[in-house]
Amino acid sequence: MKKTTIILALFLIASLSAKAQNEDTKKHDVKVGLVLSGGGAKGLAHIGVLKIIDSLGVKVDYIAGTSMGAIIGSLYASGYTGNQLDSIFKKVDFDKIISDDLPRSSKAFYERNNSEKYALTLPFDKLKIKLPSALSRGQNTYSLLSKLTLHVSDIEDFSKLPIPFFCIGTNIETGKAVMLDKGNLTQSVMASGAFPSLFQPVEINGQILIDGGVANNYPIDELKAKGMDIIIGVDVQDGLANREELTSAPEVLLQINNFRTIKDMKLKSKKTDIYIKPDITDFTVVSFSEGEKIIKRGETAAKLKAYALKDLSKYDKDKPKFKINLHTQDSIRINSVNLSGNKKYTRAYVLGKLRLKLNENIDFKDFYKGVNNLVATNNFDSFQYKFNKSQYSDGYDLEATVKETGITTFLKLGLHYDGLYKSAALVNVTKKRFLFDNDIASLDLVFGDNVRYNFEYLIDKGFYWSIGIRSRLNQFHKNINAELFFDDDQIIMTGLNKIDVELHDQTNQFYLQTLFKKDFAFSVGAEHKRLEVKSETITTNNNESVFENTDYFSVFGNLKLDTYDNKYFPKRGVYFNGDIHMYLLSSSFNTDFEDFSIAKADLGYAFSLSDNLAFNLKVSGGFKLGDKSTQALDFALGGYGNNLINNFIPFLGYDFISLVGNSYVKASFSADYEVFKNHHITAEANWANVDDDIFESGEWFTLPDYRGYALGYAIDTFIGPIQGKFSYSPEQKQSVWFFNVGFWF
Repeated sequence: MKKTTIILALFLIASLSAKAQNEDTKKHDVKVGLVLSGGGAKGLAHIGVLKIIDSLGVKVDYIAGTSMGAIIGSLYASGYTGNQLDSIFKKVDFDKIISDDLPRSSKAFYERNNSEKYALTLPFDKLKIKLPSALSRGQNTYSLLSKLTLHVSDIEDFSKLPIPFFCIGTNIETGKAVMLDKGNLTQSVMASGAFPSLFQPVEINGQILIDGGVANNYPIDELKAKGMDIIIGVDVQDGLANREELTSAPEVLLQINNFRTIKDMKLKSKKTDIYIKPDITDFTVVSFSEGEKIIKRGETAAKLKAYALKDLSKYDKDKPKFKINLHTQDSIRINSVNLSGNKKYTRAYVLGKLRLKLNENIDFKDFYKGVNNLVATNNFDSFQYKFNKSQYSDGYDLEATVKETGITTFLKLGLHYDGLYKSAALVNVTKKRFLFDNDIASLDLVFGDNVRYNFEYLIDKGFYWSIGIRSRLNQFHKNINAELFFDDDQIIMTGLNKIDVELHDQTNQFYLQTLFKKDFAFSVGAEHKRLEVKSETITTNNNESVFENTDYFSVFGNLKLDTYDNKYFPKRGVYFNGDIHMYLLSSSFNTDFEDFSIAKADLGYAFSLSDNLAFNLKVSGGFKLGDKSTQALDFALGGYGNNLINNFIPFLGYDFISLVGNSYVKASFSADYEVFKNHHITAEANWANVDDDIFESGEWFTLPDYRGYALGYAIDTFIGPIQGKFSYSPEQKQSVWFFNVGFWF
């Protein structure tokens, strides 16, 4: 009896132990999947959910995502925690990330000057307007994701990520959903998030892909097929709007697009074991500025499911959570570059724009500046790249693919008004690959009170010597200081201090240009200038008096640095422009001509004390060497402007061309307060000494003879700044108003 009892007891203990062991095994075998839907800015709620999941100790075995869900999901799968994602996205400037808003400094000097005077640009293909496939190429988004996933860049099978992952794209030609689980992680996520009309489609393995939400915004069935037992789902899709909310065409189109996805969710939500739907009805797909609130809504929704989520933490995982130090890698070593896709533009051209030096460490900041330089040429529809760890040395190999743009012709338009050139309408035709693969030709025709033109042609060779040609015609009618053309005896004889003149200036240049120390543009060249000045104020035999009708021939050198973040309202950056012209010959009209040189330089420094308040300090000066008898090219201060010709220098408090001399020094200070977006209040002051030979007499280092102060208001619009300035000169004891509308050209 005792033996039987003992045997039964042992059997019972063994059974209970086996059952407990079996239950423990089941705990380890349960697979937890996480599916994240698309929803634009609303998808930031995923971060809030992930923060709660982490805090409860829940381990996820597989992640599936679409669109914004793919972006957040891929980063979480790469090893980031919910808190780390929160920190990252709080620092992101979504306006710049989503758009193609590249830093001004990323554009070459030619591209910068060529792009800062047009209100509208229309691409042409075979004499037909060809609108772009999307508002943005998404290059800034690509660069951000590429940097954040650098530590897993060598993983091509997404199931090998710290947490296995896949996302969904839509084949635009067939409308079918495409699972993206292998290849370039950044490229795949970009395809999944290529919202139609916002981001351009992405080509992967011969398929043209757009936002996965078009075909499958909540890939729960595909995730279950990966062997997941329990599914956590986060749904941030829009609900159907009522008639009061459908007030515009985009809202109606969005409603139509939502019919299918909302119908699908009625079935898919029932398949979700832990279904989390944050309350984000107050937000839209572009409410990125309210990201913190959206993340909080995600946390709130996840807390409502805290009990069910906490229960999942009992399924301990043997695999530890992959952790990332956000501050580990600020630079990268690139050992080699494998470039494909370039046909018209050479490898040297692409690498020159990237400014890469192989086998050296490069800061990520500098690398992305190089990427911006390449993209800013607008010669490429996309630049996709991937870092692969080098097999035989430290560092990475850069695998890059460019897609050259097929659009090479552009029609550009602009409008402008100022006190010197008066009203003007600008029509521009720009042609890339005009004669050679890496050249660009641009012709401005300006119609209005003063007809003008500007032609530029450049064969761009990056770090090598580029070859350029310029030709321009400027003309205006203005009452100006007679000293620019008369000497003292003539002024006494005529008794005129000012004369009404018509000035025509045609300038033609041939030049060579290269980059110096990466950021400086150094140019040398030859120039022909035809200058004609005539006036009806003084007449001879009832004919206009001609003061100047001369062809001047010169050689020149120029060194320029421009890191201002904005041409018209700079908040940071340095500006330098040094120029010397040596005038060697002239036509017979100027019978007393002897060779002379004119040297001048400008230096500016802009800085900010806050996001709204910026200051700009400037100094400039110039002088003439050699013969002093030719006065028409002397310095003439006065007025307000950005693109004044020859040696006309802006000086507030005085009208255009009021203070003249063969040498000058000037200092200025401006404060710019942005009262609200694109509205600026400016306060400015400038001081100058200008006369003949002030550097020889020492007058350049004395207290200023001329002062001017101004208070202005400006609105930065799509056609350019609209500005009004009230300026006052203590010496004249009178005020001068300046008005400007549109970009300067």
